[in-house]
Amino acid sequence: MSDVPRPGLHSERTRLAWVRTAVTMAGSGMVMAGLAVRHDLPGLAAPFAAAALAGAVLLLRTGIRHRRLERALRYGHPLDHRLDGRIVWAGVLAVAAAALVLVLMLAV
Repeated sequence: MSDVPRPGLHSERTRLAWVRTAVTMAGSGMVMAGLAVRHDLPGLAAPFAAAALAGAVLLLRTGIRHRRLERALRYGHPLDHRLDGRIVWAGVLAVAAAALVLVLMLAV
């Protein structure tokens, strides 16, 4: 057993929440981009593809973020998640705006 105390499972739950967010964003972005292309709306595919890319970036950053979180919790260092929060915010905003336009265009 290690002498270094583990901060608990809350960091694991946080990491899993980020993974779920990233996978959902990447998957929904790809599905909606495909739907936009299928309905001959390639201009709307770009924001959905951007959301998928944001999800992929978040998924790639998950391991790095988890190691930083573990270190911060163990040694009492501050941790900054502002960049990841902004990536999620931009992806969600892109999906919401493009989905609204897509629904309005398909309703006509």
